[in-house]
Amino acid sequence: MQSSKLVSVIVVLLFGLTILFSFASSIFYVIESTERAVIFYKFGKGLDKENVVTPGFGIKAPWNDLYKFDITDNLVEETIDVLDGSGLSINVDVTMNFHLNYDSVGEIYETYQFDFLRRLVRPVFRSTVRDVMGRYTAEEIYSTKRAEVENLIQEEASEVLRQPGNNIIMKSLLIRSITLPAQIKGAIENKLQQEQEALAYQYRLEREKSEAERIRIEAQGRADANKIINNSLTPNLLKMRGIEATSKLAESPNSKIVVVGSGKDGLPLILGGNN
Repeated sequence: MQSSKLVSVIVVLLFGLTILFSFASSIFYVIESTERAVIFYKFGKGLDKENVVTPGFGIKAPWNDLYKFDITDNLVEETIDVLDGSGLSINVDVTMNFHLNYDSVGEIYETYQFDFLRRLVRPVFRSTVRDVMGRYTAEEIYSTKRAEVENLIQEEASEVLRQPGNNIIMKSLLIRSITLPAQIKGAIENKLQQEQEALAYQYRLEREKSEAERIRIEAQGRADANKIINNSLTPNLLKMRGIEATSKLAESPNSKIVVVGSGKDGLPLILGGNN
């Protein structure tokens, strides 16, 4: 009798374990650090948008559905035909970096399910690129205002994507390349080259002008100094300097001094000396 009960218990346990393992994937779940999730309660309140499931191990009823979202950065690369401000057709390669708002994956699922890239991100991205670039000429986009165009596209696209219900966070945008008609590209590059040459010529002129000014100031300084010196050289001062110089020559051991009469202004004449 006891053996029969034991067998029954074992059978029940085995049956229970079989059922448990059969539904294990529907009962137990693990959310990775790069994921967030929401649960849909079929016989309850429906999609629980407010309680986003964070990383870790969890248990749910097998009839409820778990929706996981990858929250790591995503790259969208687009090649877009654009009309510039003058109506010229250009082709641009643009890359956008974005991720989902971690705490709002429930709202994203409610509106777009898992198709947010096709239904939201790409359309907004393309539309904003065309709209912003249409405000500039091809030359500006190609040369002087490329960074400004990138920043403006990022600001305007980000404003739309982060609105409630969309909840997409745009991190960066890069214009990888711009393809222009060959004739237009050649004209722009030629103009840029001429501008660079003009700037280089202007730089040389400014440098030469600065050097000429330096020389003029230096010469003026010398002229002013000579004028001051000339004004200070009175006859008496010159005579005193001559006497001092004569005395120093007379004191030299290598000199033989012969005084013959007197020189101009009464200064002695010095003749001779050792070779």
